[in-house]
Amino acid sequence: MNARALFAFARMGFLDMLAYRVRYYTGVINYFINVTVYYFIWKAVFSANPGYGGFRMEEMITYVAVGWIIRSFYFNNIDWDLSISIQEGKIAMEMMRPVSLPLSYIGRAMGEAAFRAILLAIPVSIVLAIVFPILPPKSPAHLGLFFLSLLGSVLIVASLNFLVGSCALVLISIQGLLRFKFWMQELLSGLLVPLALFPAPLRAVSSWLPFEHIGYTPMMIYLGKTSFAQVRSTLMLELCWVVGLLFAGVWVWNRLSRAITIQGG
Repeated sequence: MNARALFAFARMGFLDMLAYRVRYYTGVINYFINVTVYYFIWKAVFSANPGYGGFRMEEMITYVAVGWIIRSFYFNNIDWDLSISIQEGKIAMEMMRPVSLPLSYIGRAMGEAAFRAILLAIPVSIVLAIVFPILPPKSPAHLGLFFLSLLGSVLIVASLNFLVGSCALVLISIQGLLRFKFWMQELLSGLLVPLALFPAPLRAVSSWLPFEHIGYTPMMIYLGKTSFAQVRSTLMLELCWVVGLLFAGVWVWNRLSRAITIQGG
């Protein structure tokens, strides 16, 4: 029953995104510009210091390109959507449905990820592969493990966003919280700078947080920078974060929604 409901909400999320498909055409240009900027930055760095951070120039460009490609896949706005629904009072109707509300939002996030894969991630991959010297995955096994880790990325982002969005039940506005979460995710996921280049104290802290499994883990698997033994333990840790964040989101929602106050009337 839950699996069928999850699929139904994923389908709903996919169809809802069709209304915004024009935005994803311009998104291809946006992601191309981002990768281009990072390409010239890292080109300047490696011209002065080849092998910087244990990477070759081709590996770093691949890291950047793959990082932005997978970001186009796992990104979603269910935290903002949930907060708006709470503030406008629409959440009351959603709570009357005979299905789990957390399940419905996680399902919508997965549907959005499927939509993004088709209309954004694949076109971005094609454009970047034509323009930049992107390396193939280390091996077919690494590619399979990369996709497995990427599934965990989607679930971590969706669970984390639902958890943050649930805070709108007790806060008048969560815009500050959304901004804090956004920049923490951008930085500590390894999208802006590989975590291997972080100072040791910051790297030690980031290793205890879920953010690195959003981007850094799949990117390092793709490049073959992680041994198979390390991949096994890393994926287990990623799974623990998925389960933990899902549980935390459901627990917080059930706890806070007992005395819900609708700001929008």
